[in-house]
Amino acid sequence: MKLHDTVKSISYVKSHASEILNKISDSHATYVITQNGEAKAVIQDIEEYDKMQESLAMLKIIAQGKKDIDEGRTMPFREAFKLIRDRIAEKKSSGLK
Repeated sequence: MKLHDTVKSISYVKSHASEILNKISDSHATYVITQNGEAKAVIQDIEEYDKMQESLAMLKIIAQGKKDIDEGRTMPFREAFKLIRDRIAEKKSSGLK
């Protein structure tokens, strides 16, 4: 689908909602909704939305990791794994899972 096919006015969306939802579901297209000629909202397939949210979460994790490295909050992997193993053992010995 071309961009001009997926930019629709709010009045068009109101009168063609079912048709638009079917197209979104079939093609995974994203629609830009305009009001008074200005982009105001987006309608997106739920699967595409979920993928985008997962990607955003991954990017946030990567950014936090880079920040941790830049600020010196790192440790050798053997030390990190030992810390994790110790915490697991501690929880097991206290009866927590």
